[in-house]
Amino acid sequence: MNHGWKRTDEDFRCGNLFRMMTPVFAILLILQSGQTALRAQQVPFQVPTPPQVDATAQVHVRPRLSITEHDVRPHVMYLASPELQGRGKNGRPLASTYIHQSFVQSGLKPLFPNGQYFQPIPGAPDLKGERTVQGHNVAGILPGSDPLLTNEVIIISAHYDHLGINKDEYFPGADDNASGVAMLLEVAKQLSQRKLARSVIFVAFDLEERGLIGSRWFLAHPPCPREAIKYFMTADMIGRSLGGLDLPVVFIVGSERSPEVRPMLSDLQIDETLEYALMGVDLIGTRSDYGAFRDADIPFLFFSTGEHPDYHTKHDTPDKIEYGKLASISEMMGELVISLANAPVVPTWTDKPQTGMEEVDLLLRVTNELVKPERAGQLGATQKFFVSQAHNYALGIKKRGHIKEDERRFLIRSAQMLMFTVF
Repeated sequence: MNHGWKRTDEDFRCGNLFRMMTPVFAILLILQSGQTALRAQQVPFQVPTPPQVDATAQVHVRPRLSITEHDVRPHVMYLASPELQGRGKNGRPLASTYIHQSFVQSGLKPLFPNGQYFQPIPGAPDLKGERTVQGHNVAGILPGSDPLLTNEVIIISAHYDHLGINKDEYFPGADDNASGVAMLLEVAKQLSQRKLARSVIFVAFDLEERGLIGSRWFLAHPPCPREAIKYFMTADMIGRSLGGLDLPVVFIVGSERSPEVRPMLSDLQIDETLEYALMGVDLIGTRSDYGAFRDADIPFLFFSTGEHPDYHTKHDTPDKIEYGKLASISEMMGELVISLANAPVVPTWTDKPQTGMEEVDLLLRVTNELVKPERAGQLGATQKFFVSQAHNYALGIKKRGHIKEDERRFLIRSAQMLMFTVF
């Protein structure tokens, strides 16, 4: 997950100057360095012929996806292992190869021109003025089966880079974001045996930790027309719990921009141990690869279980992942992809976000956990003040039963202050 003020990747040893580089600078770099690549990729979008699904095997496909903790665990263990060196400069090639091989084994077709699964991301010219490559997005496509809908695409994604090595210590990134990649690979494997009306693109983004460069490059140089992208989903940190609290919850951000997706979510048959909570994106800002798609008015959802004390530290290790929760969220995301791919009409973008009381309920639930004696004792005086203020304010709104516009602005500030001072 991208969190603007903390970077430790060995790629960042140039230090403070690069840490100050904003996403705007990253966009300018993409636009400036990408003209040649853009011309090379301007080819008509043609969905590959759908793979043949064995009829006998199809009879045995379960009505629901079945992803278990035993499915997702090996991916996290490998991607967060010392061999991958925190998926920094030296580990990312190994990670991208692993993802590519999994896509091929799942039967996904190459997404990019000339039969490629890799999309190079140009870097700044070297001292000789020659072009460089700073990373690679990895993507495959499951072609849709409906001739009228096959050129419409649903995208599901996760970033695979992390912070790398700093002072001889590696940052495993088990939750950030080996957990999201595990979801991506298992959903691809399961959906490859399904017959879906629309095409589904599976993409593992690179360089998310450097200002979302991979996803911004992808959308600036899309392998299909932008108007063909009907929905975007991404997952970042889906294997733990917000602040280490006892919350069996996955947060889903973005439904306020495509409210028609909410009935789809409520219709999903998800694991009874898992709950989801809807949040408006303005509560958290731009935290992951949905940023570029949101800015392009493409409907999106962002799935996360939230930050925890081990976020962006060497302690984000595989042994702390809640693999059952990760598997349940993976199933949920896969089922939603199926619903979106087969829906008569995909939920569309709305310029006027539609929010409700669900955010008030969420704030109350979080603050209720924080004021419990076993947790409150770990808070300082300033933290207790912000928690108490947010709790009481949300409680007043809850009792009245509706929220006003100015109250929601306070709700946003409360959520942000909790993020900065408590989590």
